[in-house]
Amino acid sequence: MKDNFFYEDNKATIPSVDLQQNQEKTSFAFRTMQEIEANASGHVEVPHRHNYYTIIWAKEACGKHFIDYREYQIQPNKIFFVSPGQVHQVITHKNSTGDVIMFTREFLNRYYINEEFIYNLGLFADVPDTPPIIINEEGAKILESITQNIAKAMHENAPFKYERIGAYVKLFLLECNRYAIIPREDFPEFDQSGRSIVKTFKQLLEENFEHWHKVNDYAAKLNITPDYLNNVLKAAIGKSAKEYIQQRIILEAKRLGVHTSLSSKEIAFQLGFEDPSHFSRFYKNIEKESFSSFRNTLHSAS
Repeated sequence: MKDNFFYEDNKATIPSVDLQQNQEKTSFAFRTMQEIEANASGHVEVPHRHNYYTIIWAKEACGKHFIDYREYQIQPNKIFFVSPGQVHQVITHKNSTGDVIMFTREFLNRYYINEEFIYNLGLFADVPDTPPIIINEEGAKILESITQNIAKAMHENAPFKYERIGAYVKLFLLECNRYAIIPREDFPEFDQSGRSIVKTFKQLLEENFEHWHKVNDYAAKLNITPDYLNNVLKAAIGKSAKEYIQQRIILEAKRLGVHTSLSSKEIAFQLGFEDPSHFSRFYKNIEKESFSSFRNTLHSAS
């Protein structure tokens, strides 16, 4: 077993997984780490991305969790939050115990959990990422009660089953939020209007980062000045819009560099660089190493 992200030859895309329960597409699922290990039949999970939110609560577990090229130790009472689209890989030792809660954006909308609520919690990763949380014994008891209720509801066929589950998920997240690092809000720009701007900017970035590389592009779409956008983002995440855009492009370059066999030239074109040499300079200026060195390091480590 190799404790790193594998470079997968002959792959042109990163595996993307829809949420399923009993081999049918669903908007919510709850499983234990024990069930997942049994279903894996000893096979090591390959790096992949989900089209849904995932919460992994390691109760009595150890191993490693790789999320977008950052390595985290899996430890007792550590909880990981994986956002849709993030590339991750879980490697645990045998007999690990824990709970895994998975839900889609459709689930949030259908059962009255505003995605703005998810964004404001500061639990799920973004650019930059958000580290996992570690809960204390008191918190573990509270969460255990909630997950037991979720498990019980999943096996029932009672009226308003998923409305109840949605309420339990919200309670679970609120309890976890007590242990999260909340973004700074000490700038006057970071009011409710600022939150809306940050959310819309992030959505625009996800949709357009392969084509729009300049702050002006996003500011124009938001009908605000580039300076105002920078101030709002500085208040929310401590980084300028330019830095945020650059980080998103670099992240995608790494994803494609690790999980596909596309050439550097092909990756450059896919990320909106008309000249591959421009991409090379862009990557090296930010990461302080060449993109080819990054890929070579992956080969030597695997």
